[in-house]
Amino acid sequence: MSFSAEVRDELARCEPTCEYCNLAVLAAVTRVCGTLSFTGPGHYRLTVATETGAVARTMIQLTHEILKLKTEFTVRRSVLHKVRNYLIALPDQPDLGKALVLLGILDRQGGFVPGTPAHIVQRPCCRLAYVRGALIAGGFVADPRGDFHLEIAVQGEEYARALADLIGELGVRARVNPRRGSFAVYVKSAEDIEHLLEQVGATRSVAEIRDARAVKSVKNDVNRRVNAELANQGRSAGAAQQQLELIWRLERAGLREGLPEALEEFCRLREAGPDLSLRDLGQMADPPLSKSALYHRVLRLERIASEAGV
Repeated sequence: MSFSAEVRDELARCEPTCEYCNLAVLAAVTRVCGTLSFTGPGHYRLTVATETGAVARTMIQLTHEILKLKTEFTVRRSVLHKVRNYLIALPDQPDLGKALVLLGILDRQGGFVPGTPAHIVQRPCCRLAYVRGALIAGGFVADPRGDFHLEIAVQGEEYARALADLIGELGVRARVNPRRGSFAVYVKSAEDIEHLLEQVGATRSVAEIRDARAVKSVKNDVNRRVNAELANQGRSAGAAQQQLELIWRLERAGLREGLPEALEEFCRLREAGPDLSLRDLGQMADPPLSKSALYHRVLRLERIASEAGV
């Protein structure tokens, strides 16, 4: 099971906070996944197609409990993609029009409601339930072992922006992006994804995300340390090569024999440890010398070479 499917399944099992929360979940599932057909004046047919068992289970259960409407259920198996397709239909029946108004799909005049239904999301708990329903119906949450990404695929730009605003009221920044004939309401920040999923009830999934973030943090820290060490080694190797060349130039010019003992000692140490850093080179001296002491000896050698023009 994919991580998205795990999140959807967990959200579908959340208990309602108030008596209207399940209505909010059903309203969101219907709006995100449903297709409404007009079969004549005052006559409708609503169908919900999904590949997710959690969506089918939620749609059928809440439709029967809340709306008391008849449903038709069909399961098909895709030979190409080897997945099941669930089709839930609410055929034309006496109370379907009233149910569509109750769900915020249609207004009282029979017109289509383009945004989120105000009467559904008045209570804070129902706002959470509505977002939960949207995630159950059209949510995608990337595997946290990879990139952090959450999005909800919806139809209609006005509805997408209304849903993003609703998520914004929960303290999470959501953006809208066109996506192949539909719109994606998406969240990229790992902290925001955690905050959103925790609020809507996906606590187990949030724990997985936090574990993945902790592992990533350790890996990133190790990589930074390794890269820094490799960079330091590269700089040390380059500096050591320059110091050897300096010693050879002084020797070819006949200046090494007259060097003070401290500078000659540095030359012997560098020739004995051509790949060592100044810190490690100092440990070879007797008594040991500091990195700073050796660096000042390098500067004195460079000054001697400069004054001699070599």
